[in-house]
Amino acid sequence: MSGLVLRLAGPLQSWGEHSAFAERDTQRFPTRSGLIGLFASAYGMRRGENLSRFDELEFTIRIDRPGIPMTDFHTVGGGRARQHTVPTAEGGRRSVETATIVTRRHYLADAVFTVGVAGPDPAISGLAERLDRPRWQPYLGRRSCPPDPPLLLRRTDDPYAELTERVPVPRRFTEDGQLDFVRESADVQAASVAELLDVPVSFAALERRYRPRTVSITPVSIPEQLWIGRGRRYQDALFAYAGGTP
Repeated sequence: MSGLVLRLAGPLQSWGEHSAFAERDTQRFPTRSGLIGLFASAYGMRRGENLSRFDELEFTIRIDRPGIPMTDFHTVGGGRARQHTVPTAEGGRRSVETATIVTRRHYLADAVFTVGVAGPDPAISGLAERLDRPRWQPYLGRRSCPPDPPLLLRRTDDPYAELTERVPVPRRFTEDGQLDFVRESADVQAASVAELLDVPVSFAALERRYRPRTVSITPVSIPEQLWIGRGRRYQDALFAYAGGTP
């Protein structure tokens, strides 16, 4: 087994778990389906392709900065002639007067997550190569949410140790020196345990299917020297870490 350390940061992120057309939710941390979607994009995979290459990957997420929840208000389908309005279940079209549909899309603004990815050596090697030279643009849950660089920080034999002992943290927002860790198990020390329907079986447009999984959210103490702060000092520490400096 080996692993990768990723940094997911950008102006906006959105990690939906039970989104419907009119209401697109986001979890407060990256979902498994969102991460596998990011990897599939880097590989250049098309919807409906087999996702089994990602089955053995295990994720640990450190919530460096939880971000600010925000909602984007949209309208769809208005201002068109009857023959171009939204289709109805009966096979017709909405009337011009009722054509406009209101949708709301939820995001996390200014969030930062550090993700440890563990798995078999061949899978990790292939993934590292693709993330370093992606076929298609990786995105943070939605195509409108590109990541800030660097995305791939480094390879490692122990991703969890990297997250708890080595990866610098941006601005401090906790008084107790702890950060929440999201792990794919039922941790007896967890502050909370949840079941999410976010293990993708298929991303096919007309046949999206997901399985449930259990995740635990556990506060973990972070060494004082990793709390770098904001601005240039944090950027220097982050790029030094990505470049292989202990």
